[in-house]
Amino acid sequence: MDVALFKKLPILGIIRGIGTKDLEPLLETVEMSGLKTIEITMNTEGAARLISRAVSLSGKRLMIGAGTVLNMSSLKSALDAGASFIVMPVLVKDVMAYCVKHRIPAFPGALTPQEIHAAWRAGATMVKVFPSSVWGPKYFSEIKGPFNDVELLACGGVTAQNMGTYFSSGADAVSFGSSVFKKEWLEQGDFRKIGRSIKGYIHGFKSRNPAFPVSF
Repeated sequence: MDVALFKKLPILGIIRGIGTKDLEPLLETVEMSGLKTIEITMNTEGAARLISRAVSLSGKRLMIGAGTVLNMSSLKSALDAGASFIVMPVLVKDVMAYCVKHRIPAFPGALTPQEIHAAWRAGATMVKVFPSSVWGPKYFSEIKGPFNDVELLACGGVTAQNMGTYFSSGADAVSFGSSVFKKEWLEQGDFRKIGRSIKGYIHGFKSRNPAFPVSF
């Protein structure tokens, strides 16, 4: 993962429970929408195979990571499949230590100030505040008071409409998942709705960042 590139468009798409047949058209939709970074969760059936296929299909056009990594076995499977970054719902210390040692970008989850501090001290690329919807955007401005150097990824309850408030409150990146990659849309093959939803996030970010490059 090119972390600098991610910070230019700090929006992460979370794909969970996708079937093999939907992978290629979904990746095409993601690319066409302008999104650059996605994770496939390791609790998706055949996750390692899907990650490997996604990396092969997208080449260097997308940054593909693995989410819901909860142990070393899952980490090894993800990295062997070609995942270029790791996301966790909590701080898993041995997974985090391995990522730091091998310079693999890692986004451990945390919620309380103590957890956020511990995750950042452990070497997080960004700390995934999850679930962000528990306390909302204002929580980020509170956390940034004592932890102004800690970089935060908002996860859970972030929409295209409230995304700007998360950023202005101190979030350094945001993510979305089932609200966009809806099960019914995937089952119906309605990738146009998925694409339009993703573009809503991209447009919202661009409107806040006039200097955002057209292509990068």
